[in-house]
Amino acid sequence: MSAPTEDPTQLDRAGATAAVTASAEAFRNWGRWGQDDVLGTVNFIDDAKRAEAAALVKRGVSFSLSQPFDMNGPQLGWRRRTNPVHTMLDTGTDAEAGKQGFPHGIGGADDVVAMPLQCSTQWDGLGHIFDRGFAWNGRRAGDVVTSDGDLVTGIEHMAASLVGRGVLLDLGRFLRPGSAVGDGELPDGYAITTQEIEACIAAQGESSRIGRGDIVLVRTGRYTRARREGWNGYAGGPSAGLSFTTAGWLHRTEIAAIATDTWGFEVRPNEFDDAFQPLHQVVIPNMGLTIGEMWDLDALADDSAASGNYEFLLAAPPIPITRAVGSPVNPIALR
Repeated sequence: MSAPTEDPTQLDRAGATAAVTASAEAFRNWGRWGQDDVLGTVNFIDDAKRAEAAALVKRGVSFSLSQPFDMNGPQLGWRRRTNPVHTMLDTGTDAEAGKQGFPHGIGGADDVVAMPLQCSTQWDGLGHIFDRGFAWNGRRAGDVVTSDGDLVTGIEHMAASLVGRGVLLDLGRFLRPGSAVGDGELPDGYAITTQEIEACIAAQGESSRIGRGDIVLVRTGRYTRARREGWNGYAGGPSAGLSFTTAGWLHRTEIAAIATDTWGFEVRPNEFDDAFQPLHQVVIPNMGLTIGEMWDLDALADDSAASGNYEFLLAAPPIPITRAVGSPVNPIALR
């Protein structure tokens, strides 16, 4: 079987199966951290890496990288994904009416949220995607995720791990510079290549160097446009994103995780005629790479452009929901 290409023009649009197979075999990390591993590439974040990241905090400025969690979100019901439903259980009205049954005038409010775990800013867990019946580390998919949840690689295992050095790659601003509306935003269907990633790193400078254990954030500008024009297919529709051919770069750089401002991380429509999220199929179950989606990178990008600094301490732990295959997150970038 031929080696995977890093040139999108060399992809055979009818050859999704062969391309996925070749990339899965070339970039597979099964057994790299032992047969019982549950973290995948997050293993690259060690104590020294976290200490290095903590030293990046100089100004004390923080940025939330989360989209809102509310009923006005992007979800349209695909695969039963809905926007969060927020319901009050106790209110100030109840307290004023004396209906809560508490003594000496004390009252309170309580609420509940019902939502799919991947309806807004989130991490994909290692049990989220399978490759031809296999989950991360070569386990049978049915032995990993059942009706009881992810019995092996549940997102709770990463609760203390996803803190480290973050690096923003503002591909939208790098590839579409300017000041007009729409500049800094890549068009739908734009496949970001390895060459463009490396050129962006070089242009942004030393603070953008990428190495083992880094958490890479890629801004395409898709969320920027959604905020300006409305969702318009943001969830599941066309979008700029990483080319399938970036799998080799994702593997050899030994990054710990990657997140984007898009719904699906990779370019949509996908680069094959008959495929659904083929880069997911390679990097999650085979490489063990943790992916974040629907992050709001705009304020961080503006500050990075103004300061010329693209690195920061990133604290992005998932909610430790037992046996979940993904988790909402409010990532915080600190400088």
